[in-house]
Order: sequence, then C-alpha cells, then structure tokens
Amino acid sequence: MQQTDLLRKVITDLEILEIPYALVGSFASGAFGEPRLTHDIDIVVDLDVRKVDLLCARFPEPDFYVSLAAAQQAARQRSQFNVIHPTSGNKIDFMLARNDLWGRTQLERRLQLPLFPDQEGYVAAPEDVILGKMIYYREGASEKHLRDITGILQVAGSEVDRAYIERFAAKLDVVDIWQAILLRL
Repeated sequence: MQQTDLLRKVITDLEILEIPYALVGSFASGAFGEPRLTHDIDIVVDLDVRKVDLLCARFPEPDFYVSLAAAQQAARQRSQFNVIHPTSGNKIDFMLARNDLWGRTQLERRLQLPLFPDQEGYVAAPEDVILGKMIYYREGASEKHLRDITGILQVAGSEVDRAYIERFAAKLDVVDIWQAILLRL
C-alpha cells in the first residue's frame, strides 16, 4: 500500500467514525511549506475511549498491525499509538490531542484543505504545525523539524500569525527555539 493510499484510507476512516483529527508533522508542513519525504503519517486525534475499538477494527490483520491495548491506553492517557502496514512499512502515528489550551485550540483551528484532487482533509493550521515541530525538535533535536519550520515561514510568509506562535511558544516552553528560528530567516 502506497503512503498516499494509506493517507486516503485513514482520513476516510476518521471521517466515517466522526473522530476529530488534524494532519500534522511532515505532511502538514508540506502543505504550507516545502514538501519532503517522510516515513510516517502523523495525525492528532480527539479519540474517545469508546471509539478505540471501532478505529482499530478499520485496520484488520493481516494487512495491518495495531495493538488494541496500546490504543486503549493511549486514549486513556492522552498519549500516542501507531498502526503499521507491514508489507510496505508505512505507519500512522495517532497522537491524542493534548488536554490543555493548545491541544484544544489546535483542533479548533484546523483547516480543511484538498489533500488529493478528489478528497479534502483536515490539516493543522501552519502556526500549530510550527509549534508542534518545535516540540518535536526539543524532544529529539532533529534538524529536519527546523528545516520544515523555516520552509513554512518562507513559503507562507506573512500569512503566519507570529503573535499566536509567540503566545503559545511561551506556554509550551519553546521560546528559545522560536527565537533561534527567527534568527535563521
């Protein structure tokens, strides 16, 4: 299964199950900045524990691997779990929306964009993609996140609400990263 086919499937499944979601990570940064190859599909979801079984059932064995127990735990603890397509190695990382102001705001601000000529999907707003990328960078120091952020700022330019980023950067403890990014521009 190609990564684009997996993306189509997961977006369709989430919409059928009426699970609020926003595409984040490299797919989202590519929507606003410079696209790049990625190995997984990152999606923030507001997944109710009562819908975990329904979501996992959309990815049956042997075509997919998903741990129902890990998904249930992630829904309870607001953490993450993944679904793997073993034949292709493609993966979906489901990240439960944070239970704080930014987590709620991120899903409220999501944008419906054309992902394919015949299918739209929800993508996190560019400011929220940038904030998420700064959190990822803080956790793993991967330069790719800084390149993605710079790409968004260069392509989207004045459309990016920098005041929003600065406000949440302080709350998320990534002000130093934001200031370093601004020096790169």
